[in-house]
Amino acid sequence: MYSIIFSLVLGWLSVQELLIVGAIILLLFGGRKLPELMRGLGKGIREFNAAKANVRNEVEEGLRSEERKASERKKMNDNPKDSTNDSAEA
Repeated sequence: MYSIIFSLVLGWLSVQELLIVGAIILLLFGGRKLPELMRGLGKGIREFNAAKANVRNEVEEGLRSEERKASERKKMNDNPKDSTNDSAEA
């Protein structure tokens, strides 16, 4: 997915435009603030990916739990207790 986004951005911007954008960012934030800014951006992306993975795991666990409950219900319906047969025979 990242490669698709990266190729779309590179498809829209030429090398010259990317250099101009980079120079403007460098002028706005300065050489000392730029590494700090990139570190913060990287940390934000890592936290977002961790949260996304956490949500995905919770959803998958919920689906597995529902599948287990459904299979248990099916087993109970397929193998009814013999109590109904015992009362009919008596």
